[in-house]
Amino acid sequence: MQDKLDELDYQILRILMQDAKVPFTDIAKKLFVSSGTVHVRMRKLESMGIVTGSQILVDYSKLGYDIVAFLGIYLEKSSLYNKVIEELRKIKEVVGANYTTGSYSIFAKIVCKDTEHLRDVISHGIQEIQGIQRTETFISLHESIDRPVEIEMDDPAKPPNNA
Repeated sequence: MQDKLDELDYQILRILMQDAKVPFTDIAKKLFVSSGTVHVRMRKLESMGIVTGSQILVDYSKLGYDIVAFLGIYLEKSSLYNKVIEELRKIKEVVGANYTTGSYSIFAKIVCKDTEHLRDVISHGIQEIQGIQRTETFISLHESIDRPVEIEMDDPAKPPNNA
């Protein structure tokens, strides 16, 4: 299997990044190839680790989860990162966490039913984790942008951005 991506691979990715439910047959028709070709290309993208899965997007507020918050987490020592992440994984309301530069060691995304639920998750869950020095909470009032990045195939004739 070829390890290089071509424009067809990028076209397939662009379509699926916009809507992962598009059937391979519809992608094939749009790109004027066979559905078998799309299937083989997707297997290649998966084996290369470019496509790592798919997911369904849920409007949590319609299920009673009305609070989205971001938590800046200060660690006592950066060497505790892996242990703290292991513990954060156990808290179901933590839906994302990033190791960051800047003031915080970890920036986490939390989804809760209401402010009381958020307070409980923070004070009786997150802040009790060994290695966390303190936290800073930001409540999201509205998510205005949530989209995939628009990917492009590199032009071999064009110098890289850092050149």
